Amino acid sequence: MTQRVIEILVGLFIVLAFIALLVLAVRVSGFTDNNTKDGYVISAEFDNIGGLKSNAPVQSAGVKVGEVTGISLDQQTYRADVTMEIFSKNTMIPSDSSASIFTAGILGAQYISLTPGFSTTNLTDQSQIQSTHSALILENLIGQLVFNMNKK
Repeated sequence: MTQRVIEILVGLFIVLAFIALLVLAVRVSGFTDNNTKDGYVISAEFDNIGGLKSNAPVQSAGVKVGEVTGISLDQQTYRADVTMEIFSKNTMIPSDSSASIFTAGILGAQYISLTPGFSTTNLTDQSQIQSTHSALILENLIGQLVFNMNKK
């Protein structure tokens, strides 16, 4: 009888461990939407977004306040139009803020950093950030360095 109880407990433990791993995998993969959808959507246009991708973080002062929800090419200006969701309506971003694309580490993933301005009015749903700074492309910087070294 005790052998049977031990087998049942081991079986339950394996099933619970499998369920825990499945839940962890789904949460880490980003398939679920953990946000309460009480935020708002803003956009910005960049000359070059480098390797920025959808679901990239949007940070302000190093704190994740949102994520990139879409990237498209504006057919009139030929600039990249980046749509971002700010998670909470309580996250107030001044209307004269700027958006920059940075890289996490030397070769890490890219993210958008919002630098708050000094305006007393805030961005609202469907607002656009006017001041943007494109991504620094490592290959372009190396090319400029090599070109300048050959000039001397």
